[in-house]
Amino acid sequence: MIRLHMVRTILAALAAVLLVCAGTAPGRTTAQQDDFDPVTVERLDKTINEIMERADIPGVNIGLWIPGRGTYVKSFGVSDQASGTPMKSDLHMRIGSLTKTFTITGVLQLVDRGKVGLDDPIAEYVAGVPEGDRITLRELAGMRSGLFDYSEDNSWMRSLLADPQRTWTPRQLLDYAFAHPLNFPPGTKWEYSNTNTILLGLVIEKVTGQPLGAYLEQQVYEPLKLAGTSFPTNNAMPDPYAQGYTDFTEDGTVAEATNWNPSWAWAAGAMISDLNDLHTWVPALADGRLLAPETQKQRLAFRPIGYPDVSYGLGIMRVNDWIGHNGDLPGYETLAVQLPSRRATLVILINSDVNYKGDSLSTTLGRAVTSIVTPDHVFDLPAEAQAKKSSPPPSSP
Repeated sequence: MIRLHMVRTILAALAAVLLVCAGTAPGRTTAQQDDFDPVTVERLDKTINEIMERADIPGVNIGLWIPGRGTYVKSFGVSDQASGTPMKSDLHMRIGSLTKTFTITGVLQLVDRGKVGLDDPIAEYVAGVPEGDRITLRELAGMRSGLFDYSEDNSWMRSLLADPQRTWTPRQLLDYAFAHPLNFPPGTKWEYSNTNTILLGLVIEKVTGQPLGAYLEQQVYEPLKLAGTSFPTNNAMPDPYAQGYTDFTEDGTVAEATNWNPSWAWAAGAMISDLNDLHTWVPALADGRLLAPETQKQRLAFRPIGYPDVSYGLGIMRVNDWIGHNGDLPGYETLAVQLPSRRATLVILINSDVNYKGDSLSTTLGRAVTSIVTPDHVFDLPAEAQAKKSSPPPSSP
């Protein structure tokens, strides 16, 4: 057994060297670890390559871990379309709304320490919130506040497109949200809104006296040894990284968004991570190892949001029993979920956010992969339930 393992290891290393030396065309894998059965591996490879070709996806990093069945970790396509550099599994990418799972974990840690209560009104921590004496932290975390999503404001979108490298403060973002009336009375329905998580980031800063990024680094990244995860304070990407491509432009053409400043997403979507760290993060998110059991139970108190097999807890979603979150930021898309009954973890990182037939790329790939490996639990997030894909607003107010 030991000799066979050594032979396999040597052959894998030689294959990797040959791939690097020969170069790799888009759509091919550049790094791999697969010990699923050969039929499953072949189906996954074929399906991912076909989707990438149809949807014109530049590059993908994917990791699938199912204890007792296998591991599938591969990189497909390119990290840079201009140079043709192959995608690699250690590249950093922006993870968009997966940031919400970190921010809300930070809030729940403060609940455990008796610093805040989930049923506290947001007015206790942040002034000037419409109906702030009625909106609770629980409603913010569960997307049930009724507050308008600032990222749906046309004036804000025009400002972002005019200067994608602008630095935004949380209060500037809230000003756009608070210029609109509530969409519904607090607690009466579910609606995804980045405004909610911006407010929860401010709660963390108010209570701890620390910048949000510093708090998350100390209380979340360090305990889990997430060395490749960060909360940026500017538009720089840490090396090594993948270029990101978006069609969220004034004329709808695809452009590089790698160095767009993510401050506009802040606590709701600014973070950066990589495949290895998200492989660590998703099980920790699902089992609540950073929280008290009762607090984790409250996080996982999923409630229907109006779509079959889709529900939402506190900063975490459940889709046909897969729990976790997706992320979408100009240039990048992410899916990071676990199926607790199988202890299966799936992470997908994509260096594009150009929708395919009305679907996010992460949902398209997530649906395809789970249809193969867990056909009784297919990750199928309806387009209507996905975070709204904003279209560039008219050029005039």
